[in-house]
Amino acid sequence: MEATESRLTELIARIEDIDLQAITGARERQDRLTKPRGSLGRLEQIAVQLAGIRGDPLPRITEKVIITMAGDHGVVAEGVSLYPQAVTAQMVHNFLAGGAGVNVLARHVGARVVVADLGVAAQLSGPSTASPSCRFLGKKVRWGTANMRRGPAMSREEALACLQAGVEVLEEAGRGADIVGIGEMGIGNTTSASAICALLTASPVTEVTGRGTGLDDEALRHKVEVIELALAVNRPNPADAIDVLAKVGGCEIGGMAGAMLAAAAHRLPVVLDGFICGAAALIACALAPRLRGYLIASHQSVEVGHSRLLRHLGLTPILKLDLHLGEGTGAALGIFMAEAAARILNEMATFAEAGVSSKEN
Repeated sequence: MEATESRLTELIARIEDIDLQAITGARERQDRLTKPRGSLGRLEQIAVQLAGIRGDPLPRITEKVIITMAGDHGVVAEGVSLYPQAVTAQMVHNFLAGGAGVNVLARHVGARVVVADLGVAAQLSGPSTASPSCRFLGKKVRWGTANMRRGPAMSREEALACLQAGVEVLEEAGRGADIVGIGEMGIGNTTSASAICALLTASPVTEVTGRGTGLDDEALRHKVEVIELALAVNRPNPADAIDVLAKVGGCEIGGMAGAMLAAAAHRLPVVLDGFICGAAALIACALAPRLRGYLIASHQSVEVGHSRLLRHLGLTPILKLDLHLGEGTGAALGIFMAEAAARILNEMATFAEAGVSSKEN
């Protein structure tokens, strides 16, 4: 455990503040483009953020990857999801065959998809029928988490192993990428995400717990009760993000957090998907506050805790489309918008280049 924790500490130490000089250069160019200042709104802000992350006043996005982390949750035994646990493994095979929502949107935006097994409760491998644009990485830490209603979801050593596995996934899958989107698959993981969100934003469980796969009112009340009991049984320390991850988290949540940390250490922009991905960002930012500057929130989910989570992280979502699928679908759309922002900055003519009169002083 000490060796893993030491590697994680070293990685976090490599995360630098975003580059203010590159930001200044990008802003100056934005103000010279053939448009009224600020008229492209968030696209201008995103382009400037990309410049700071990449350390380049003219950031370009050509190589794109979406990493979908998969893991199962023992808490499904408490009836917190409408779907059986077997769906996690079945959906991983759907990803690998190119048939899921994230595959469709990734093809649309020209991104590779990498699916990583961090904790699926089934034996998985990359089938020979896998889509050429989807790669499988086996990084299983354990076969699903334990039921957090009855005790810790996993040990501290396993939580650290999940973070390290996420680092390894990013360093394998993100090689050569200019931007990375992060998504997940795991039946029951909105329950873990709600517990994490409640702890790390100091919010009542009732205010950050949503319907997940479509629970009715009675089932939602039961889900809230399960989370409250899990917190009472495990008593996670909100000042210790690894303790929170171990006691009420998930393998794929730890993997996403580790991938975010590694991406920032490599100066890669991270496009977050929805609520569960946001819970992983809460863990990662608690470990490395500088990470926040590298994060782009693709959208605001209909999950009730997502808006509070984003406010806590200081992130403004690009889109509000009532999405709540996960997988990295929102991240794919966020990558599309980020690439558009970078193209505007790089390809739009300045007033001088176009021979257009700028505003009079």
